[in-house]
Amino acid sequence: MRYVPGIRGRVIGLAVLPMAIVGVLLFFQMITSKIEDLDESLRTRAVAIVRQLGPATEYGVASGNVEVLRTLLEKAAIEPDIRGVAVLAGDGQLMVQAGLGNWNGAAHAGLPTTRIQQIEYKEHLVYYAPITRTEVVVDDYQAQDVPGGRASESPQLLGWVALDVSRSATLQSQREAILHSLAILLAGLVASLYLAWRIGRQITRPILALTHAVSRIGEGHLDERVAQDSNAELGMLQRGVNHMASHLEAMHGQMQEKIDMATARLVYQASHDALTGLINRREFELRLERALQTALQQGREHVLCYMDLDQFKVINDTCGHAAGDELLRQLALLLKGNLRERDTLARLGGDEFALLLENCGVADALEVADSFRNEVQRFRFKWGDRVFSIGMSVGMVAIDRTSSDVASLLTAADAACYVAKDRGRNQIHLYETRDSDLARHRGEMQWVTRIHRALEEKRLYLSWQEIRRTDGGSEGTRHVELLLRMRDDDDSEILPMAFIPAAERYAIMPALDTWVIEETLRLCHRHLAAAPPLHCLFAINLSGASLKDPEFRRTLLAHLQASPEFGPHLCFEITETAAIGNLAVVNGFIDAMRGFGCRFALDDFGSGLSSFTYLKNLKVDYLKIDGAFVRDIVHNPVDRSMVEAIHRIGQQMGLRTVAEYVESPQILALLKEMGVDYVQGMSVHRPEPLETLCKPE
Repeated sequence: MRYVPGIRGRVIGLAVLPMAIVGVLLFFQMITSKIEDLDESLRTRAVAIVRQLGPATEYGVASGNVEVLRTLLEKAAIEPDIRGVAVLAGDGQLMVQAGLGNWNGAAHAGLPTTRIQQIEYKEHLVYYAPITRTEVVVDDYQAQDVPGGRASESPQLLGWVALDVSRSATLQSQREAILHSLAILLAGLVASLYLAWRIGRQITRPILALTHAVSRIGEGHLDERVAQDSNAELGMLQRGVNHMASHLEAMHGQMQEKIDMATARLVYQASHDALTGLINRREFELRLERALQTALQQGREHVLCYMDLDQFKVINDTCGHAAGDELLRQLALLLKGNLRERDTLARLGGDEFALLLENCGVADALEVADSFRNEVQRFRFKWGDRVFSIGMSVGMVAIDRTSSDVASLLTAADAACYVAKDRGRNQIHLYETRDSDLARHRGEMQWVTRIHRALEEKRLYLSWQEIRRTDGGSEGTRHVELLLRMRDDDDSEILPMAFIPAAERYAIMPALDTWVIEETLRLCHRHLAAAPPLHCLFAINLSGASLKDPEFRRTLLAHLQASPEFGPHLCFEITETAAIGNLAVVNGFIDAMRGFGCRFALDDFGSGLSSFTYLKNLKVDYLKIDGAFVRDIVHNPVDRSMVEAIHRIGQQMGLRTVAEYVESPQILALLKEMGVDYVQGMSVHRPEPLETLCKPE
């Protein structure tokens, strides 16, 4: 992102930048002039020395007096920057030398006889001045003015004076001058920057304060004020901003008061459920949103509970919607009596309730939810001469910093509630991100497409779970229940509770049940064709929608008419709800199927006490006790009494009883003590792939 300097930076830049540019230019100009002056001074002084030495050495050269020359040269060599000085004879031979210097071959270098010659090296300068007799007059101007002309008189050359001058001192002086000037420049820039910062701060501080105050007021912080510590124009601006903020705050307060009054009236009218008096889904989502914000911003912990009544449809189907509405009203009063002051209970629709436990950890929430579940389980609903017991499945999800939005929370809690139902109903399930059961319940609206695709792509398959005699005996025929499964895109297993609700809602169950029937008949054919034949009784679950579908019944009847030998190997399991809701149809279907030797089992029996009245009118062979009672019989005496009562009635009617959800050896031992005929569950036999069923025992 492009950086844009603020007003303070611009003020400082405006003050410092021109000064810096001028300073740098002056620095370079001064350094250049200084270097040129030093170099020119060295050259001028060297020329002056060598020019003076020429006439001074004339006598010594002419007379050949070396001592006079040496004395003269040694005095000259004392001068600073002079490395050496020498006198050369007219033939170029060195006559005398003082200091350093290499003068060999000077006569052959083409030195001029009428002027001083300069030879420049990196570290030093060498000058040659001719030594001539002074009585000889040479008209140089005439020689120069006349092209190609010669002087009438030529000077008599006696020799040369050579001077070697060091440039090291000059170079050192140059470096010192540069460093000194640079230090002055930097010091000036630093001082200028400091002064500019101080001045810029005094200018921009009130402006920045005004900017911050206006920004805060624009964000809604109408109580924001700016300190009135300036005069002139800035002081007027500060007073104006404060006056504006005060006026806005007063107007906002009046407006907010009117809005709050109107909102309160609207919320009161639109936020409650007319049937139960509880808040409705819209209001609950608003409160859930507020709780979510406190979790995200303040780190608080809350818990959302999604509660769905078990067997509510039985009451609606058997007694009508008036009874269902009365049940919801009574349950709402019952649940409200257990609420804490900071909890929120709402009816989301139908038989679905939601509970928001604010400032509550998961452990405490589990206790609260369990108390609600127990209250509902103990509750008995009376309608006329009928008495119903119901249960409640609860899905829970924690609300913390990792939560995303309200829709995701409700979806997660709903999915957890489905898992609770899938695990036997009247359960509590806590949502976890990595929970594989919950993952299967996400995107319920997409299940219709997924089910159709699974049928087309042949990704449905069957597993089996054995139903064993409690006494361990054998009847010569293995009794197994066929369990429908779906294979996901990643080949993982999808249990039926993930897609069966959607299939029931969108009338896809007859297609699924038809597929199960066809697969079971193929399985029967394979077992009967084995050598020796394998005898199994296959228990098949049929939905209420399939039982009511005439086309499904005709298709199944046609299959058995084509292969009547399969009849004795089939046992159809129908739920208590489906049987009671379609009693005449179910009995007609049972009569038709019994003609082929098929057997029947009443599944999930015991969820409604009124079902005992209908039991004598249903021609079934097996009575499967609802797993919701079996699961807790070790610790719950009421459930144990229910199981015993169902078993005794089944015995009196000549029915064989089957206990589902046998999850522990303790439950199995207690069922054996009661005399229950068959048991089914994870403690008895875990579901296996269908391929293993083909192996004889």
